[in-house]
Amino acid sequence: MKDFEEMLEESYSLMGDGVHDTDTLLAWRRAEELKESQENVMVTVTGTVKGGVIADLEGLRAFIPISRLSLERIENCDSFLEKELEVRVIEADMEADKLVLSAKEILKERQEALKKKKISDIRIGQVMHGTVRTIKDYGAFIDLEDGMSGLVHISQIAHKRIKHPGVVLSLGQEVDVKVIEIKDGKLSLSIKALLENTEEPVPSDEEIVLPESEEIGTSLADLLKGIKLDN
Repeated sequence: MKDFEEMLEESYSLMGDGVHDTDTLLAWRRAEELKESQENVMVTVTGTVKGGVIADLEGLRAFIPISRLSLERIENCDSFLEKELEVRVIEADMEADKLVLSAKEILKERQEALKKKKISDIRIGQVMHGTVRTIKDYGAFIDLEDGMSGLVHISQIAHKRIKHPGVVLSLGQEVDVKVIEIKDGKLSLSIKALLENTEEPVPSDEEIVLPESEEIGTSLADLLKGIKLDN
């Protein structure tokens, strides 16, 4: 009987509340489940509004903010009209009639997965070509092929000591770099590893052992043996 009561209570909860009909209640319940599970769903963009687009989810009107449509900055949403998008529910509030979706998290996860796959194919010692994207006090970030990037630490820019990376590098400059470390999906690069070291060699600290003075005297005496000096 207890199970039967629970079934009845469940059915009553979906019979409508005077504001929402059964289908609408079921749709909101599904939206809440999707929010909790963060399951991906496909929706079709049905219209554009200020600040984003409108899509249909389980018969409900959902909003996708312009900032969550893509990883890139978008000025106009018209190109998304009638397009299918894979999204997640990030907000579902039936009382406020607010249903918000996002495609950005899915796109970011796929981008990161692709980046890791590309980095896994790179080997230490590999030479790559890139462009200086950002210069910091501690080094420079280099944009590489296929959307990858890496850091050239200030100590890996030149053989001589420099006070700031900007002394040698400039934004947009094209450089060749060598991969010297791969750790936690990040690339450490070196420019100086590909440059010839033209610095003056530093004198060695190796100790020079001189002979004792007595030995020197003996050696000189030996050299003078047999030499006659005229008076």
